[in-house]
Amino acid sequence: MSKVKITLLKSISKRTPVQRATLTALGLGKTNSSVEKEVNPAINGMIQKVKHVLKIENI
Repeated sequence: MSKVKITLLKSISKRTPVQRATLTALGLGKTNSSVEKEVNPAINGMIQKVKHVLKIENI
C-alpha cells in the first residue's frame, strides 16, 4: 500500500467535537503539524471527514 503525508492547515479550535476527535486520532494537534500514514479504508474515511482543513500529499 502507499503512504500519504497529511498536514493540518487550519486550527481545530472552531471544529465540531467529532472533527476534533478525528484530527486527534490522525495524530494532528497543532496547525502545520504533519504525519505520514499508510493508506487503508479507515484512514481514507477519516481523511474524507476533515479534508477541508488538510493538505494531502502522496508519497
